Amino acid sequence: MVHLNKEVVGDAYTSNFTWDVLETLVDLETRMAGQESERQGSKILRDYFENIGLRNVHLDEFGIDGWWRDFSSLETAGSHDRAYSKDYQIIALPGTPAGTAEGRLVDVGYGRPQDFEAADCGGKVVMASSETPDDYGRWIHRMEKYVNAADAGATAFVFQNHIEGCLPPTGEVGYNNRPGPIPAVGVSAELGSRLERHVEHGEFNVTVNVDCENEPTKSHNIAGDVGPDTSEVVLVTAHIDTHDIAEGANDNGAGSVLATEVGRLLKQVEDDLETRVRILVFGSEEIGLKGAYYAMNTLDHDDVKCVVNIDGAGRHRTLSINPNEFDELLTVFEKVTNELSVPLITNNTVSPHGDQWAFVQEGIPGVMISSENPNGNGRGWGHTHADTLDKIDIRDLRGHAITIADAVYALAEPNREVASRVREETRELLDEGYEQELKLGDRWPY
Repeated sequence: MVHLNKEVVGDAYTSNFTWDVLETLVDLETRMAGQESERQGSKILRDYFENIGLRNVHLDEFGIDGWWRDFSSLETAGSHDRAYSKDYQIIALPGTPAGTAEGRLVDVGYGRPQDFEAADCGGKVVMASSETPDDYGRWIHRMEKYVNAADAGATAFVFQNHIEGCLPPTGEVGYNNRPGPIPAVGVSAELGSRLERHVEHGEFNVTVNVDCENEPTKSHNIAGDVGPDTSEVVLVTAHIDTHDIAEGANDNGAGSVLATEVGRLLKQVEDDLETRVRILVFGSEEIGLKGAYYAMNTLDHDDVKCVVNIDGAGRHRTLSINPNEFDELLTVFEKVTNELSVPLITNNTVSPHGDQWAFVQEGIPGVMISSENPNGNGRGWGHTHADTLDKIDIRDLRGHAITIADAVYALAEPNREVASRVREETRELLDEGYEQELKLGDRWPY
């Protein structure tokens, strides 16, 4: 198998390029989909694409349903009369409608389907944890818990972080049904624990207040090519947007700069590339993979050899991949990491989480690249105020860049076949639980 030469590897291990780009992005503080900060981030990456010599650099604009945060609070009455409105206690979830809702508080724990079946949610304010138990078999997305709460007759939804540190979690709940049907907020682990304790003391009612705006706006994808001008293309992707409460150093600033670094490294061996590689950084991933779907709908599927998507990499030294049951993608990454003598975590299952899904659902080969989560289950610092630059180590970025660039270099070989699937085969491979999640969020593509 071909590998990058030692000069390129040496450059990657000594360069500060990834850190410089990441510092520039996080200094924007937020890059919320459809807002001015996301546009600024897109333009910053476009300029870096041009500076490293990518070809055909451009922004693609597309429309989205935007969301703007304002005030949110949670008030309790009965056994304990309290009001909570600090941003380390409570924040609204994007896609929520504005409004006020009240009811008795019901805690459904992990928010598994069986937890909702066992609870009386009608007319209640429902609280669910951000955690999914390790033995459940699949990760339960917050949107699924939110829709299940609404379908069960809840008046409002409270999403409790399972990570301590006064960090209420954010995350989209509306997706293709924006705005969602009931108000939704995230609360810190500590406030959630207090609410659980106060419920046990007798009559306990909760009022959730959300003030926000849901309005149409624009987002952008950033694209640039390296290698020969072939019709066939390998896509190296990430997403530029964050949520509006943090700088998104890991989710997904690190992914954006790693995709850019892959372009910079491949530019140095451009004459040896035999298939075009497009660095494609999406907007609006956090609100339903909007940029990825826009690209999927505008590209010729027969021309896309495969998609290498980077999201969540950089939070730990050990790289993790999900090749979505495309054997050749798994083989390439296993060979690269074995020959570089670096560890690799694999989870080979068809998953609808991540921008690659927009392509995988159509049968186009796609791999999701992240890294081991040192905080265990879930996103860790992601989707909280704590997703900051201090959580990232440049040594991890350098190591990931070499591994990913080496794998992309191999995937660009013209004699390396990466077999696609028909749409129906992908549908059959998808876990029933994920099918339920996609249908609940009006994201079922079949």
